[in-house]
Amino acid sequence: MSIEKVDEMLSKAGVFYLATVDGDKPKVRPLGFHLLYGDKIYFGVGTFKGVYKQLEANPNVEIASWDGECFLRYYGTAILDDNGAVVEKAFELMPDIAEMYRTNGWQMGVFYLDDATAEFRNMMEVEESYEFKY
Repeated sequence: MSIEKVDEMLSKAGVFYLATVDGDKPKVRPLGFHLLYGDKIYFGVGTFKGVYKQLEANPNVEIASWDGECFLRYYGTAILDDNGAVVEKAFELMPDIAEMYRTNGWQMGVFYLDDATAEFRNMMEVEESYEFKY
């Protein structure tokens, strides 16, 4: 499995974009946090945010990134996972975010993509493709 390659690409890009559906409209926002934990890449968003509610209502998502050389399209079904160990690891890696969340009584929701495809692309075509099913 090449989930490690997806993780490396997201790390190299630094910022990537998560597309969700809000009713019948697309919503895209930049993210920077991801965590390879076990055999899954987790992403985190506040449970109080609109993006979390969008994931609950329609879990079909796509993540896109560019690392200066190639594009990644990583899409599938967002699985909201109440995994406290992942949240704690995320807070360990991002202490400023952890403090803000704890101070305000916020919760971080984490998710990974299932029934997912990762496409590594150049401007014209898919160069490599991987499928992930958990």
